[in-house]
Parts: sequence; C-alpha cells; structure tokens
Amino acid sequence: MLYDRPYMRSDYPGEKTPFLVWLLSATIAGFILQNIFAVWIGPSVVDFETLAALTVTGIRHGYVWTLATYPLLHRNVLHLLVVMLSVFFIGRELRPHLGDKRLGWLTLAATLAGALAWLAVNFHGGAGSLMGATPILCCYFIVFACLFPDREISFLVFFILPVTTRPKYVLWIALGIDLCGLFFSEIPGGKYQTGVPYSAHLGAMLAGWIYFRYVHDTGWPSFKRAEIELPRWMQRKTNVPAAAPSYQVNLTSRHDLRAEVDRILDKINSHGFGSLSAAEKRLLDEAKDLLSRR
Repeated sequence: MLYDRPYMRSDYPGEKTPFLVWLLSATIAGFILQNIFAVWIGPSVVDFETLAALTVTGIRHGYVWTLATYPLLHRNVLHLLVVMLSVFFIGRELRPHLGDKRLGWLTLAATLAGALAWLAVNFHGGAGSLMGATPILCCYFIVFACLFPDREISFLVFFILPVTTRPKYVLWIALGIDLCGLFFSEIPGGKYQTGVPYSAHLGAMLAGWIYFRYVHDTGWPSFKRAEIELPRWMQRKTNVPAAAPSYQVNLTSRHDLRAEVDRILDKINSHGFGSLSAAEKRLLDEAKDLLSRR
C-alpha cells in the first residue's frame, strides 16, 4: 500500500539547525560562562578566561584547545553584539552559496589562521590575550567581498552615520588599517600597542582569500583515481540514451497515476527522497489524496 512506505508518511524530520545558529548559540553561551565565572564564582576557583582565551603562556603550558575556543569570549557586551550581529548578517548571505558544511569549515579555518598569525607575531612578547570572533568576521567579509565586490551595502558608522558603499572598498580600507596597525602598533608594541589583534585579522583574511581562490570554484580537494583513455580506434561505440521526455501526468486516469507513483517510489528507493523534484513531491501529495478517495 502507498501509506505503508515510510517516505509517504507526513512525519518527516524537520530541517536541520543552520550552522550560524549553532555558532551564535555557542558564542553567547561562552560569553555567559565567562561572566558567571568572573563575577559570581571568581578567579580563585577557576579562571575561565585563562582556560579559554588564547595566550602565549597558555600555549606554553599546553592549552592547545585555546586555538579554537578564543572566539567564544569577548571583552564586553558591545564587543559581542557588534561582532556577532555582523557575523550573522554576512554569514546569512554566504550560506546559500557555501552551504552549512563549507561555512563550518571556513569558520574553523578562520579561527585557526587568526590564532596562528597572532601567535607568530606575539610569541616572543608573551603579553596580552586573544579573544573574540573578529577573525571569523574578517574571513566572512573577504569571501563576501570576493563574491559580491560591487553590491551596494549600507551600515551605520558608530551606530550614527549611515554609509552606503561597495564591499570591495570596505575590504581595501580594512586591509590597509590592519596592515598599518600590524607594522606600526602590534609589532612595535609598548606605548604604540592599541590592543587590537591586527595579525589575527590578517591571518583570517588570508584564509578567506585562499578559500575563495582555490576552493570555492573548484570544490574540495579530492584524490580521484586517474583514468586512462584508450585511443579512439580502440573505443567501443555506445548508444547515448535519449533524454526522458517531459510530460504531464493525467491525474484523472487511475492507471497513469499509479504508474507515475510507482516510478517516483522506485526513484526514492534508488536515490532517496531528496532526489525528487518539486513537481514529483507535489504529485505524491496529490496522488495520496486521490487514491485514498477511490
């Protein structure tokens, strides 16, 4: 019977939670834990920032997990809101083009690249810590700017001044600021230090550019078996099957309807429910109602 098949039931699993929702939830949870330990529990029990923020001292003591956990911490509420709102809005534009899986790997690559770049610049200085998801934001934005360099975007500077511009101009300005900050503030250190991790921003930007240049259009690197093509005179001629004609099923004919339903069910058995087109899914729903009334 039609209703005995599990894929004809109405209790299909819902859509998976988008990666951006998981990222925002984890970041907010990390910020809450950071403040709970700082305000109510106190560093005398456990210093949460020492265990989660990226520091040179922590890496020297073996806290390698901080290479991935530092984006969960933020300096204050304003830092959290500005960064995560920007990550959400830009990530929402990237998700249809990258998908959740690639967006997740890109986030991890941005996190690690930012951490390694920051460590490379600050390892001998040993002071300060890296926290916040700004490297993820920088990585997202460079991919966004590469995909849509001339799209008009509007935002508020200091939440007051409205500005309309194009992503490529914002990218060059941000890149120039980070390069100047790296060479004139972060590397010299001392009284010139602003506390902004310019090196982490640049490392994440590099990861985003590498993704767009070498991965986005070509797909994930894969190792495929090399195929040797025979000379043309040794190849056997094969008949290319003709494309299946497109036609409309006569829903008033019970025989034609059952034949089309059987074809669709065979397709589900072979390739899964996700291989169906929107028209085939709609036909199954209509066939379920029509066959139940006859």
